[in-house]
Parts: sequence; C-alpha cells; structure tokens
Amino acid sequence: MLRLGTPADIWHKPAVSAVVAVGAVNLTLLALGRLDLALYTMAGCLCALYGHGLPYPARARTLAAVAAGTVLSTAVALTAASLTHSAAVLVAVCAVLAALHKLACEAGRVGPPGALIVTFTSTTCAFVPQRLADLPAHLALTALGAAVAWLVCMAPALVRPFGPERILTARALEAAARLLSGEPDRRPAARTALAAAVNAARHTLVPDSAPAVAEPRRRTVAGLERLLVRSESALASTPARHDTDADTARRYQRWARDLRRNRPLPAIELTAAEAAELRDAAEAAAAAARRPSRWHALRPGSPLLPITLRVALGCAAAGWASMALGVGRPGWAVVTAASIYQASAGLSWQRALQRVLGNLLGLLVFTALLPVSRTGQLALVLIALACNFATEATIARSYWLASAFVTPMALLMTEFAGHQDARTMVADRWLDTCLGALFGLAACLVVTNRRTSTRLDRALAALLAATESARTAVADAPTAVAARRRLSHALVELREATDIASGEWWQRVLPQRRIAQAEREGHGQLAAMLDRRSGCEPSPACP
Repeated sequence: MLRLGTPADIWHKPAVSAVVAVGAVNLTLLALGRLDLALYTMAGCLCALYGHGLPYPARARTLAAVAAGTVLSTAVALTAASLTHSAAVLVAVCAVLAALHKLACEAGRVGPPGALIVTFTSTTCAFVPQRLADLPAHLALTALGAAVAWLVCMAPALVRPFGPERILTARALEAAARLLSGEPDRRPAARTALAAAVNAARHTLVPDSAPAVAEPRRRTVAGLERLLVRSESALASTPARHDTDADTARRYQRWARDLRRNRPLPAIELTAAEAAELRDAAEAAAAAARRPSRWHALRPGSPLLPITLRVALGCAAAGWASMALGVGRPGWAVVTAASIYQASAGLSWQRALQRVLGNLLGLLVFTALLPVSRTGQLALVLIALACNFATEATIARSYWLASAFVTPMALLMTEFAGHQDARTMVADRWLDTCLGALFGLAACLVVTNRRTSTRLDRALAALLAATESARTAVADAPTAVAARRRLSHALVELREATDIASGEWWQRVLPQRRIAQAEREGHGQLAAMLDRRSGCEPSPACP
C-alpha cells in the first residue's frame, strides 16, 4: 500500500493545466484585492484536472459536462448554505451530492480524478456563510473559472492536434514491447495489459476513419491505425521467438518515442491480411462489441448502486459524528469519507489507510508552511499553487504521498478569506480525517456489494461465447476481425471484473480455476488468430 509507483506518462499535463488556470484567476483576484472570492473561482478552475487522456473532441465534451456538473453542484451547495444554518442538514445535502457525483462519474467513465474534486469544492462551499443575494455573482465566478479551465485544457490542440491519439498508440506499442521482452511468468498479465491498451487506443481511432474527416486527420489516423495493428501482433508471440521478439521490442520502443516527441510517423509494411483488416475496419467496428451505454450503469442490479449507497451513508455518518464531537468543520469528514470509496471494499480499505497517513504528513507540512504563507497574500497564493502542482505530480505514484500535499492546499484555501486559528484547524482536520475513514469503512461493511459476482459471471459467460465465436470465424473476413476484437474486449472485461470481485467481502467463493482456464483459452485463441493474420515467418520486416 505504501510502495511508490512509477509516475504517469502525462502527469505534467493536469499539473500544469491546474496551476495555469488557478494561478491566472487567483492572481487576478489578488490584484483586484478580492482574494476572498477565490473559493468560488477555484471550484471551476479545478475542472482543469479532467480529460487529459482523451482526444480533443472527447475532451471538449467531457470538460463541458464536468463544468456543468460543478456549477450545478455549487449552486445546490450555496443555496443550501443560504437557506439554513443547520450543520446536520448541510451534512445530509453534501452526502447526497457526494453519492450523486460518484454515480455520475463512474457511469459516465469520466476518469481521474473522478468525483472527489467536485465533492470537495461543493462541500467546501456548503459550509461557507451565504446570502441569497450573492448567489448569482458567486455562481458566475464558478462558471468563469470553469471556462478558463476549459480553454487551458483545449489550448494544446492548436499545437499538437493529434497528441492524445499519439500517446494512446505509443502506450500500445510500449505494452507490446514489455510483452515481447518480459519474463515468461509475467506474460499473462502483460498480454492483458496489451489488450487493454489496444482497446483504449482503438476506441479513439476508429470513429476518426469516417469519410467526412479532413484529409490531414485521415492520413494521421491511418498511420496510427497501422502502428496499432502492428503492436497487436505481439499477442501472437511465443517463447520460441525470443530473439526476434527482443529486436521487435526495441523497434516498438523507438516508434513509441517518435510518437511522443511528435516526430513523423514511421512507415511500416503490413501483411496482406493486416492491410485487409484496415480496409474492413469500419465494418468490423460496427459488428464488434461496443461498450455499454452510460445509462447501462444505472440499471437495476448495477454494481454501482451499492457503492453509491455506501458513499451517501458513510459521508452522512462521518459528518454527523464530527458534529457530535464538536468539530467546527464537519465538511472535512464528509470529504474524507467520500475519498476512500473505490471499486471494492478491499481497495477502499487500502485507500483509507493511505488517506490517514497522507493527511497526518500533510498537517506537518501545513504547520511548516503556515508562517511563510502569512507573510503576505502573494506568498499564500504561490504556496497553494505549489501544493497543487505537487499533488498532481505525485498522485500517480502514491495516493498517500499526494495527500501530504493536498491537505495543506485545502487548509491554505481557508486562509484566502482571512487568517484562521491554526491549532483549531489542525485539530479539526485530524479528527475529521479519522472519523471520515472510520465511518467510510463502516459503510463498506454495512452495505455489501454481491453484484460484483454477478458482473463476474456475465463477463465469464461473455468470454466463453467470444472464444467460441472466434473459433468458428472465417479467416481474413470482417466477421473474423469483429470476433477477434470482441474476444480482446471480453478478456479485458473479465480481468477487471475478477479484480473487483476479489476485493469484496461476504460473497461466494469465486471460480478462480474456471476464470484461469477461460483466460488461457481466450488468449490462446486470440494469439492463433493474430498469427494467421501475420501470414509470414518472423523477420525484422514481419515480426
């Protein structure tokens, strides 16, 4: 749980975007002498943390949806704060909002940082005294911050319009290189990782092959699709081809570096079968299994519904317990409880421990930075921005390490409106952290999620059906391409469903032997189909 991971390949993008958006607005407010309004603008500016792994058309839509949700949630929180002074009622409102944020972000597949940022900003606003007359102006500031965030995140499209697609393709090439150069005992996991990387890249490239797309984009997407087809061929590798595989892995790594550095796309020769597959890509994509619609996650029986109930129950219980103990900021307990909920109870337990440790370290950092931040408002803004950057720089490596920076940033935000009593802030924050983690985990025990087993059963049945369909598919036909892609998607879905179900308590024993056998057969069939597609002996020109 405490081991540091490798940094994400695009960690600097959300970090820089958030600093630019927040810094531009906060420094403007500082120049106008209205830093006390920074809370409302930051609620919108933090939208700059979203969508950095998406192509620009999808990023524009996602950012717009997140911004709309942020403004709407802030409106509910500020309205509640202006209509009532009851902390118990405000806790209930924030708990319901946190549950809705979790459900919407998971169903919409928003991606990191998920629901936490919107929950943090709306909960913070709910516990700031408000007047109904000030609501329009404060919401306008939130909308302004969201607009700035949207512009900052979309600005790189002017320089690298295909940057996200290049990165997704580079990830597939790097995953193929790891599979080809890895140890034999690590190949099953590497195969699943490669299949997931290819699926993720393919979902962004296939829609761009429509005839209406402009010629430069069509040429770029066609070149990336060729690289994607070649990277997928690594799934057909065998230990007997180790020497050729090592050479091919180095070539894939070189191609991936060229993609990331915006160099010209490498020219590669495809086999006749691979070229035919690209010609049939549109028909194969239409026949292949698609991801379920966003509303599919809201159907009765969805595994997201118990998680949503956990969030509502845990956040409300944590906030009310904080009130009962006389803590002046129960919203912090609500945010802590909301932050620990992951896809399973086991992952939530790990996140809770990481959160407690990170907040403890963060309080120490805040205590050290507080004297410097009080030397002037400019110092306060710059230190908060530094903590924001450090949070995004470390979040992919370890959640507890990132929490050590997000904690002082959250505490410093309360200083924008004026100096607070430091001892009280530190004591309240630590107590709320412990209460949020405790009651959040208690909600995981009270609300079981046996529906993860149902999802696992469906994923296992889908993989068996996809494997059988792939066996009977005609070689080199669009139906075979669709069957292979459906099989690849089913393998990824089964592994994800298994990992989630393994972390839940109070459910039947999982059929691990059947799962392992189904994965072996599925990967074997996928490798056989790709081997037939290659249509040549291993060589530098045809790996």
